[in-house]
Amino acid sequence: MDRSLRIVIACGGTGGHLFPGIAVAEELRLRGHQPLLLISQKNVDREAAQKYGDLEFLTIPAIAKPSTRSWKMLPFLWKMLGSIRRCRAILRERRADAVLGMGGFTSLAPVYAAKKLGLRTFVHDSNALPGKANRLTARWCDEVLLGLKEAAAYFPQSQVEITGTPVRKEMSALPPREAAAQKFGLDPHRPVLAVMGGSQGAKKLNDLTVQAHAQFPLGTQVLHVAGTIDEARVRAAVGARADYQIIGFCDDMPSVYAVADAMLCRSGASSLTEIAHAGLASILVPYPYAADDHQTKNADVFAKAGAAILVQEADLDAAELARLVGDVLGNEETLRGMRQAARALDVADAAQRICERIEKSFAR
Repeated sequence: MDRSLRIVIACGGTGGHLFPGIAVAEELRLRGHQPLLLISQKNVDREAAQKYGDLEFLTIPAIAKPSTRSWKMLPFLWKMLGSIRRCRAILRERRADAVLGMGGFTSLAPVYAAKKLGLRTFVHDSNALPGKANRLTARWCDEVLLGLKEAAAYFPQSQVEITGTPVRKEMSALPPREAAAQKFGLDPHRPVLAVMGGSQGAKKLNDLTVQAHAQFPLGTQVLHVAGTIDEARVRAAVGARADYQIIGFCDDMPSVYAVADAMLCRSGASSLTEIAHAGLASILVPYPYAADDHQTKNADVFAKAGAAILVQEADLDAAELARLVGDVLGNEETLRGMRQAARALDVADAAQRICERIEKSFAR
């Protein structure tokens, strides 16, 4: 479109909200628009603001909603009112045209403030089972944008568009496998299982991987993103084993995906989006304490498509994990089929689709 739009993207709090928001901001800039990202004070947001220095970020308070019956609702509502006033001031100062919320309660205040100012409003949800915050935020949105079609039934009163979940530009062209293998000290000619427990609850997954490693198919290499908190403990447990590389935090996920043949990980929507984009087979172990068990719903989409094996943490021990890894990496035909199924779930132009929906709303 001819007009340059000023779009505010509320995307802080978790990587699952933040990184898709960054992907949309990158695409908006390519289209000649002016994105501004609203983030929280959390470490993941601060580190992203430093890494993506060509984008503009502003910090707003991140307010997690307590139980509705909790006495904490009163201070929550007071803080929410303050956040709405802060967002209203930002939107006026920046002369914003629209607000896009990428999910969670970080999105609620900016979207509500924008609606009251008469701006265009959108919310995006990546999960198969949308969160309560997004279902509430949708009341003040002109359009609800979804990563998975399974979520559409939860927004019966909203105008819904299935756009997919966007990935950052850095994911669009993975490095050569040989370069990624060299970066992590791996042999590019042998299979690699990448293990990633996510930011929550990785300890048991870490332990099971270490215990099962000896029973993995012969020649299997492990690239284990153990988490900064658990890195030292995992290193001590692994010792001097060959074929087992450990890192605490990884800020180069394209290289991980480039060298991996399969993933063992949780099933947050953002991770699954990137796995599909990279075309990787996966063994998915949903985080058992995720709100409304939404990670199981995400994993089920991939399992039913033949792209992943879904196993609950309560049903997993070292022997079972070794068997599952063998089923995936020990059979070339199975691995190839799972990778093809994963690629079929990818929506490569999700960021473009979201931007088009915003632009079209100004052409009406």
